[in-house]
Amino acid sequence: MAEVRDVAEHILSRLGEISTLKLQKLVYYAQAWHLVWENRPLFASRIEAWANGPMCPDLYELHRGKYDISTVRGRSDRLSEDEAESVDAVVKFYKKYDGQQLSDLTHDEAPWQQARKGLEPLERGDKEITRASMKKYYASL
Repeated sequence: MAEVRDVAEHILSRLGEISTLKLQKLVYYAQAWHLVWENRPLFASRIEAWANGPMCPDLYELHRGKYDISTVRGRSDRLSEDEAESVDAVVKFYKKYDGQQLSDLTHDEAPWQQARKGLEPLERGDKEITRASMKKYYASL
């Protein structure tokens, strides 16, 4: 299983410089769709329902306060063939959206909404978006 930093590095190798918001959302979608397609997680790190959409705290710590997200320093060669294929498919489909559009998209989807239940729109939160909720929702699409 890859680490979240390896997935992020793979995304960056495909798209070049992107915003941290977009990177976080693409990592989220890569995890969600890999769960559906391969019936197993892409990486072990948890994803939380933050006010601006799904965020992976482990990845956030790698780029927190930095303008250059190339500091993520993962190794995309650690991804297996099926892991790389999942990430590539997600990048191909979602690359047309900017970070804010991806954030808005996740706000309309059940996994983020369920994890944010009981919180105000801009309230800080760290509730986990479970793998089960991701798999159930995206498998139904």
